[in-house]
Amino acid sequence: MEEKVVIQGPAVTLEGRFLPGTGGGGGAVITHPHPLFGGSMDNNVVWTARRACQARGWAALRFNFRGVGQSTGAYGQGLTEVEDVAAALKFLQGRTPGPHWLVGYSFGASVAARALLQGLGAQGAILISPPVAFMEMTWLPEVPRLKLIIAGDQDEIGPLIDLQAMMARGQPPVQIVVIQGADHFYGGREEQLFRVLRDFLP
Repeated sequence: MEEKVVIQGPAVTLEGRFLPGTGGGGGAVITHPHPLFGGSMDNNVVWTARRACQARGWAALRFNFRGVGQSTGAYGQGLTEVEDVAAALKFLQGRTPGPHWLVGYSFGASVAARALLQGLGAQGAILISPPVAFMEMTWLPEVPRLKLIIAGDQDEIGPLIDLQAMMARGQPPVQIVVIQGADHFYGGREEQLFRVLRDFLP
């Protein structure tokens, strides 16, 4: 069962939900879509990622970025939210043995990737629908320890053709799994997303 938790950041406190793992190790911080467009930790994709972590036996920590729900602070344009991811990872590291992963969706994918680019010490990251047509993300191929990107072939916010062209510049190559018929919001495609996340081999 999930536990209500409060995560202490350097300038904010963050509302979260922590699910202990059952597999003897491993856990993920799950980040949510854009705060200014209704994004929160209660999003369907975030919930699907949490279910996949549970199926893997991983611990899962989902949380609200600053200014969302009961989290203090205000929207930081995806920049100060990097501090939120760092605080969440520190919390997870204190509650469960590694490896510790980031699983980011949409805006949360951008923030998680930026956190790794700035040196955050997660062991790896999975990004779901990075919004490459909505946010400036030309730096994405440079992100270290990025292991998997999941994308829908009907996504207008993170167009598959643009994402593939961008990631072709990266070395080593990052695996991109395409979910047919999925747009940016994965309505009706949650089970396909669940299976990809559950079965991914790091």
